Amino acid sequence: MLSFFRSFAPYQYVSLLVLLLLLRLPLLIKPFPLLVPELNWMLVGEQMRHGHTLYRDIWDNLSPLSAGVYWLIDLAVGRSQVVYWAVATVVSVWQLIYFNYVMNAREIFPDRTFWPGLFYTLFLNLSFDCTTLSPTLLSTTFLLLAFGAIVKQLTQRQGATDEVFEVGVYVGIAALFYLPSALFIVWASLSLLLFTGATVRQHSLALFGFAFPVLLVVLYYYFTNSLDGFNRNLLTSVFRVRQYDLSDLKTLALSLVVPLTVGVLGVLSLFNSASRFVNFQQRCQQIMLLWAFTALLTIPLMPFLAPMLFISFVPPMAFFAVLYFSSIRRVWLRELLFLGVLLFMAGVLYQGALALFPTDVGQLTNLRVKRSELPETVRNRSLLVIGDDLSAYRYNRPATPYLNWDLAKYDLRNLDNYEAVIQVYDHFRQDPPDYIVDRQQVVPKLFARVPALAVQYRATGTAGLYERIKPGR
Repeated sequence: MLSFFRSFAPYQYVSLLVLLLLLRLPLLIKPFPLLVPELNWMLVGEQMRHGHTLYRDIWDNLSPLSAGVYWLIDLAVGRSQVVYWAVATVVSVWQLIYFNYVMNAREIFPDRTFWPGLFYTLFLNLSFDCTTLSPTLLSTTFLLLAFGAIVKQLTQRQGATDEVFEVGVYVGIAALFYLPSALFIVWASLSLLLFTGATVRQHSLALFGFAFPVLLVVLYYYFTNSLDGFNRNLLTSVFRVRQYDLSDLKTLALSLVVPLTVGVLGVLSLFNSASRFVNFQQRCQQIMLLWAFTALLTIPLMPFLAPMLFISFVPPMAFFAVLYFSSIRRVWLRELLFLGVLLFMAGVLYQGALALFPTDVGQLTNLRVKRSELPETVRNRSLLVIGDDLSAYRYNRPATPYLNWDLAKYDLRNLDNYEAVIQVYDHFRQDPPDYIVDRQQVVPKLFARVPALAVQYRATGTAGLYERIKPGR
């Protein structure tokens, strides 16, 4: 297969598209397992469609531009996993084509091949959760654009130009899709400083470009009286919201072991073949190595650990994988190793979605939406779930802003505070839930503090479930 993609011909873009579809279409054999983050994104999009403002009327730590994408999808088709998969595939196609184009158009490797797109296609399918429309996937699109803009600066004979503004804008937009990507402004600044000879003025332009889209979003939330919520639910939450119950370290290790190993071997191969590369190519390698280090710094900011959050690692892994396989001179050995990588990664991908082997490793069990314990009669109703488990929302809609429990604690765990009690009551009055699902034993204290709510709800036969009393009953 490597020999086939070694030829540089336009039709190979079609071959990459076919390969991506061949890898992903088997996942449609049976219904996708719904993931907790997917359900959360759908709920945010649905609430926004109903006119609620993110961070003010919806307490969640989803970044604003990603929320906007989910709002558009819900506006068009409602809740649909297949549409998430289809849009994610379109975004993936664009990324692999752009990545391959930049590598060849800028002559970043000694030979023009379709290997960059090939490895990008392969590593973009770390696990079945990487095939959905995650904020990390959307963010990586603009990080690739920033990389392309930086490489363009390297090719300018007169040195860096004022187009460095674009670099900052791309990183700023990436951060608005996935907040930890804001760290890549450090990567962009170091790349411009070390490899382009940018002036102080041009560095200032790049930083202003980064700040510009962020300031526009801040102004929007200021004028919608949501700035406090924006700060609490997004900016500061990145340091304190941790959904450890969703993490699956075994699956993560299994998904990353081969791509990371190949990437590290690619870095090590540079010590024996540095003379093969011109100065420009060596600078591109160093920029991509800086990307890898910056991606490592985002790990402590991740809300949980799953392969979908490591998509920002794909470009450097694919980049250095090309270097590693290029360093192998024996064609048969190169083809054999690539076949092993392909089979291993396809096995991990299909094990997760189709359960090929009798083990839960690779299936992201913690990340899947579990069957709700609510009675079958509770369908298409408005709920407030007090706790981490979002499964009750699968066939219902959320009421009140308290969607994310880690953020809802700010009020619901602070009921000895008068202002918090008033705020909770106001939220109930504006959007009263038909049912309250209490997984944290908060309701008894809430009803004691707010008797006006206590008379509106009654306990049901299901533990922790309270039903709103209809007028006249």
